[in-house]
Amino acid sequence: MPFDHNDHCHRLLLRQMPRSCGAALDVGCGTGRFARRLAGLDVGVRAVDPSEEAIAGARALSEGMSSGMVPRFEQGDVTELELPKGYYDFISCLASIHHMPFDTVSALRDALAPGGVLVILGCYPEMTRVDRAWSLAAVPVNAAARLAVAVMDKMRPASAGSGRDPAKAPVRPPTVPLFQIRGEAAALLPGSTVRRLLFWRYLLVFRNSS
Repeated sequence: MPFDHNDHCHRLLLRQMPRSCGAALDVGCGTGRFARRLAGLDVGVRAVDPSEEAIAGARALSEGMSSGMVPRFEQGDVTELELPKGYYDFISCLASIHHMPFDTVSALRDALAPGGVLVILGCYPEMTRVDRAWSLAAVPVNAAARLAVAVMDKMRPASAGSGRDPAKAPVRPPTVPLFQIRGEAAALLPGSTVRRLLFWRYLLVFRNSS
């Protein structure tokens, strides 16, 4: 697929960043596209993913970047890592929270600095009539976006390449319905917001007010 739903949401996620952001953690970074965008904003980024192949791809794709703009890529399972308490100004989790127990957000919450922000771009399965209605609405928009990107790919000079990552992070279908995610978020991340997005995604935002 030439159209990536997660990449499409990058700007939306970046708008959630606190104005002053020095340290960020990208959980389930895959091949590092979002981590590199964060680093390009002069943010120190620690990017973690359990996939050895994805981390190798992230490092390869970061070659040639200015050394001060390269995220620190690390292979590891965030559920097993000891995260520093109250340290990160921004924590992002793109299409990866469904690969781990949802209560992992408690550790991410505790790793936020005062005023820090946790953003989760999550996936959910179609379970309800509302889910299916949103899915139906997304189909024509998704098809149009895929066609537009495919046309642009064909128009791009061959020497420019496709710009897509050679390595792919492992994928897993989501199993937790959106209504359950809202309930667990309310309990574990009081004051957080969960917003349904068009392309089978939701956006969870939690701001550490302490």
